[in-house]
Amino acid sequence: MEVRKFSIPEILFGRGSLNYAALCANRMGAEKVFLVSDEGLEKAGWVERVFSILKEEHLAWHYYSAVNSNPRDYQVSEGAERYRQEGCDVVMAIGGGSPMDAAKGIAMVASNGGRVQDYEGANRIQRPLPPMVFMPSTAGSGADISQFAIITDMQRQVKMSIISRTLVPNISITDPQLLTTKPNDLIISSAIDALSHAVEAYISTIASTLTDIQALKAIDLILNYLPIALQDRSMEALEKLSSAGTFAGMAFSNASLGLDHALAHSLGGKLDVAHGLIHPVLLPPVMRFNLPTCVDKMAAIGEIILGGRRGSAEATAQAGIERLEEFFSNLNIATRLRDIVDDPDVLPQICEMAVYDTCLVTNPREATVEDMIDICKVSW
Repeated sequence: MEVRKFSIPEILFGRGSLNYAALCANRMGAEKVFLVSDEGLEKAGWVERVFSILKEEHLAWHYYSAVNSNPRDYQVSEGAERYRQEGCDVVMAIGGGSPMDAAKGIAMVASNGGRVQDYEGANRIQRPLPPMVFMPSTAGSGADISQFAIITDMQRQVKMSIISRTLVPNISITDPQLLTTKPNDLIISSAIDALSHAVEAYISTIASTLTDIQALKAIDLILNYLPIALQDRSMEALEKLSSAGTFAGMAFSNASLGLDHALAHSLGGKLDVAHGLIHPVLLPPVMRFNLPTCVDKMAAIGEIILGGRRGSAEATAQAGIERLEEFFSNLNIATRLRDIVDDPDVLPQICEMAVYDTCLVTNPREATVEDMIDICKVSW
């Protein structure tokens, strides 16, 4: 067996764990926290809740909320400058993947200098980052767990993948109660994002026993508990989804991703499409494309989706992908590329950009621009 590493933060999980945010920052030596979030969390009251928690522990803070759904390079630069000007020493984020990715970028540029573009790719960060304490408000992005940060280069219209062990936060605080204020569409998109993380991590060329266990459990939990969470919003179902998001984050952070995410990053960078909307469209055809090179693993996924085997491994895998498409359709979300992309003529350019995405390196089957265009045509 090859030697593998498995990097995760310290994790606090459970109802009420948000109350420990300031204590965690104190443990990191905080005197002034740089807090990143967005308007949605402000309206839901969670930002004010964090303010009160910090105040109870007599911690000063500076609040930064200039973050889009796909965080921009200039927002990272502005945040890093404010971090330095304000004399902050710990980075904290509460929100979905966008505030957390922006916070990672801010911590990176504030401590290492230069521009965020200087760190695109893998293992290009040279200096340690300030301590980071992250509190996810969705059950899907995995940014509170992972070695990834995704930032949009506005000039190139590209979502940059930045990968480094130093981007793993020191502490992740997952309080499922934050999901109670999320609308159904965000619950769905986050859960499907986590599902795609788990599927791609499981079939990755650098997957291991540790990541396989996490990935398969995440798939099982999402398929079983997402419909329940949408129907009755029970805390048990929301906790299961939060667990799934954490497991999927552990898996993809250490096994990386694949073709589905390479295309999703390219689409999101070029067209500013919300990340979670892309996977129901692209994940099934990408799974079919990858099937010939990982039949047994696709069959294992199929068994979870179907609740049992369907004859041969290939038959089980094919039936599992078909059932997954039904699962997406029953959620009343977009499942065709034409529903999220207005102009099909832009697709070849998107595929040409996706070839350079770091996630493609660990896809189980080599994919050319022509292969990606074919996948987009099938998805249209």
